[in-house]
Amino acid sequence: MRMRRQVSAAFTRYLAAASACVILGPAYGQDMPRVRQTIASLASPAFHGRGYVRGGDHKAARYLQQRFRELGLQPLAPNYTQQFPLDVNTFPGKLKLELSLGMLRFPGLSSTRRLRPGHDFIAAPASGSGKVGGPFSAVPLLRFDTLAFTDATAQQQLLRHSWHGGGLVLRTADERRLATLPLPLRQHLDSAALRLTLVPKLTASLASEQASQMRLQVRDSVWNSIPSTASGPTVALVAARVEAVLQRQYLTQNIVGYLPGRVQPDSFLVVTAHYDHLGTMGKRTYFPGANDNASGVAMLLELAAHYARPENRPACSLVFIAFGAEEAGLVGSRYFTEHPLVPLPRIRFLLNLDLLGTGSEGATVVNGRVFAQPFQQLQQLNTQHHYLPSLAARGKAANSDHYYFSELGVPAFFLYTRGGTTAYHDVQDRPEKLPLTAFPQVFQLLRDFLNLQGATTQ
Repeated sequence: MRMRRQVSAAFTRYLAAASACVILGPAYGQDMPRVRQTIASLASPAFHGRGYVRGGDHKAARYLQQRFRELGLQPLAPNYTQQFPLDVNTFPGKLKLELSLGMLRFPGLSSTRRLRPGHDFIAAPASGSGKVGGPFSAVPLLRFDTLAFTDATAQQQLLRHSWHGGGLVLRTADERRLATLPLPLRQHLDSAALRLTLVPKLTASLASEQASQMRLQVRDSVWNSIPSTASGPTVALVAARVEAVLQRQYLTQNIVGYLPGRVQPDSFLVVTAHYDHLGTMGKRTYFPGANDNASGVAMLLELAAHYARPENRPACSLVFIAFGAEEAGLVGSRYFTEHPLVPLPRIRFLLNLDLLGTGSEGATVVNGRVFAQPFQQLQQLNTQHHYLPSLAARGKAANSDHYYFSELGVPAFFLYTRGGTTAYHDVQDRPEKLPLTAFPQVFQLLRDFLNLQGATTQ
């Protein structure tokens, strides 16, 4: 009951103070042709997946700098840019995998298939460089015997196996258990030239280190579609090549702009979204990252367009941060909290936007259970205006750029939409697949919530 009275009181203060903090006017955002163009630009081949090959991250940053200038945002750092370093493993060169399954003693009767990077297989995040086999000299792949987890005899047999330049094939569940094996056996497995893991879905990610071994992931369905009559431990012949480069102390950046408050310039509302993605894998394959997270960046830019208009200018300052290196482990947002461009205690509220390209099933709010009263305010706004089918509250999670802020006491939500496309960290996350079902409604909900947080007495 007390909480309901607090929420109602907050709404009363919001309506009474709206003219003091934010003049409510038309929603000069949610321009859907512009939204689609933003997403198409960021997810285009020209930006190379917004990663760390061919300067994809820098190209995306320059695009955002220009958009910030056009909107009239003021820089919080020179040219809006806060630089920071990171270590990241990349795949700028050749990526090849060719499998032969069948009557392995008679290569002419085997079924050989060259797999497509990004569609049939990907490099594991920490894969090293290497080359095995060739057009007429494929090398053997050994099937991992799961008895090695429990049987000492099977372990000794595996230790005696000579790789002959070949490798090992195993399934995802077995790979997770490798850490339970004795150290000598783990070292022997790591001495194989190639580790090939069969996975139900190709889901790429980034790593800050590099193994000495080539490590590839192949879709189960692709592996099973290649006819095989092989028996015994050798299940395939393989030719593979990976060119991996571990970038050390690579300089990337956050892009930060703001609108100074009319009345309380030293009090801040913050809107964030990461603009980076997974980059390229091989010379031709790239990860578009339309939903993750060109959609969130598009929302950030629409909110900035709305508040940049004089009639919508807030009394408190509004900061817009496009974070780099979220996919590398929240590196950009952690760096910002360690080197803040605004005092963290002066942030009234932070909204982090990621995965906003759907919405038919509503949205989820990470930290909704942590900051219960602001979540009730958000819920009440949604109920009053029928913006989304539902809002679900989650607890604390280190799954996007809000995390280091809320760990330091900054009230923060991470909001993402549900329903629609399931493409995630793969080559299918393309602009034309995004329905943007609830994008205008999410915009209005976020606008109303920011207005409320700005109007609430601090």
